Amino acid sequence: MTFATTDLCDDHPELLEDGRLAVLPPLFRHFGQHLRFCGKVTTLKVFEDNALVRATLEAPGNGNVLVIDGGASLRRALVGGQLAVLAQNNGWSGIVVDGCVRDSDEINACAIGVRALATHPRKSSKLGAGERNVRICVSGVAVQPGDWLYADADGIVVAQQKLA
Repeated sequence: MTFATTDLCDDHPELLEDGRLAVLPPLFRHFGQHLRFCGKVTTLKVFEDNALVRATLEAPGNGNVLVIDGGASLRRALVGGQLAVLAQNNGWSGIVVDGCVRDSDEINACAIGVRALATHPRKSSKLGAGERNVRICVSGVAVQPGDWLYADADGIVVAQQKLA
């Protein structure tokens, strides 16, 4: 996997201009062993409830990236160490959480890339509320199921097509 988000932006100015390539704001912290990851996007829209996150990560990831619109909540964690292990073992490339994670030491021991706004020790509820594979908005950027996400040390970009 060789790409740089800076090069993707430089090489595709027309996609940036017409919105087919977007850059997430630099709000996300890095967790996990993989600083660089990419893959086809699977989306979830949840709020302080991670039952659907678990159900999704229990399925084969096939190198995809799970992007979770958690409403930017800083009151509970949506992903913890157990879910990071599930993602790693089931072949997910990475997870982007518009919200919080917990068990950061456990996540950092996993061979996966994770981005989140912050850490929070409180676990989420487990009601199963939420939606899968719907258009979501992460920090003002629209993300669709089937988009491609690229993350590295310089940032996170979302493209409507595979670029690298």
